[in-house]
Amino acid sequence: MQLSLTEDQAMLAQTASAFFAENSPITRLRKLRDSRDERGYSRELYQRMAELGWTAIPFEERDGGLGMGLAGAILVSEAMGKNLAAEPYVPSILLSGQLLALAGNQAQKDAWLAPVIAGEKVIAFAQQESKSRYDAAYVTTRATAGKNGYVLTGEKRAVLAGALADAYLVSARTSGSERAAEGISLFLVPAGTPGLKVTRQHRIDSRNAALVELQDVQLPADALVGERDRALPLIEAALDRATVALCGEMLGAMSEAFNRTLGYLKERKQFNVAIGTFQALKHRAAKMFIEIELARSATMLAARALDAKDAEASALVSVAKARCSDAYVLIANEAVQMHAGIGMTDEHDIGFFIKHARVCELTFGDAAHHRDRFATLNGY
Repeated sequence: MQLSLTEDQAMLAQTASAFFAENSPITRLRKLRDSRDERGYSRELYQRMAELGWTAIPFEERDGGLGMGLAGAILVSEAMGKNLAAEPYVPSILLSGQLLALAGNQAQKDAWLAPVIAGEKVIAFAQQESKSRYDAAYVTTRATAGKNGYVLTGEKRAVLAGALADAYLVSARTSGSERAAEGISLFLVPAGTPGLKVTRQHRIDSRNAALVELQDVQLPADALVGERDRALPLIEAALDRATVALCGEMLGAMSEAFNRTLGYLKERKQFNVAIGTFQALKHRAAKMFIEIELARSATMLAARALDAKDAEASALVSVAKARCSDAYVLIANEAVQMHAGIGMTDEHDIGFFIKHARVCELTFGDAAHHRDRFATLNGY
């Protein structure tokens, strides 16, 4: 499988990198954090991303997309990762948007997917529950028959881009026990629906997340997205896509943390010589470089496998996420330690990477979960 970038992909990567370096330096994330910004990102900047066509990249042309697949989308998420840009590209485009594209009917796509691709609306996927951890089949939120449709009751946690989202895709159980693969359905719940309560959560990486509570939320029958009781395979497919996009973001962030650390090793002096000349630090820097390259290859391979609908795509997604989780945590730890005392201060930007690494490690499954998933998918 070809892993090198095409001419168009190389141009996209270069353009996206320059865009975020100019418009979204890490100082912007610091301002959003310190001001406790309610949204946690800029709708204006997100709209500009849409105008450049980046929000349309992973969607098929029949859905109003560009048909460039995940191989193109990870180039944007990687550029975002380099600057820790907080816009909801992964949660709204690569997770909720992809799920709506997979499961939604034409009316739902016209009403919601089109404005999502245009950057006009943000949809959040409310799926994780207090005891679900990484099990997409664990759903206790209930959807029961109502007068003209359904009544939803339950609670969802750590909903990515959930604060001030325009709508929520909610997984709810329409039949079966709490861990049964069958019996899970998807519902589209617009913001402001009576009984829906959304509370902003502030994660350690300062990104937008929310607690979503549903108390007797009345929905019409056409709020059902996809086939009743059979949403789990589509949810898992969308999670695979979002996981690879997150790997791209992690790849960009770990590369930036590494480059900043290399720069510091070259300029910081002890005993009248740059500390980068010390053999022990050279070895550690070489280890970081190797881990980045392995993570890059695994991420690119997983993205292309999903685009090609390869039978081993899900297993390769787990390989990529396991490698990226381990590599990013290692590199963020090393970056802070090699910056020594100044790296421990909040005033220095390197600390943002270690916080981001910890959150990304746990999002969509940590390394241990994905190694276990890889083994299970391969029959071990």
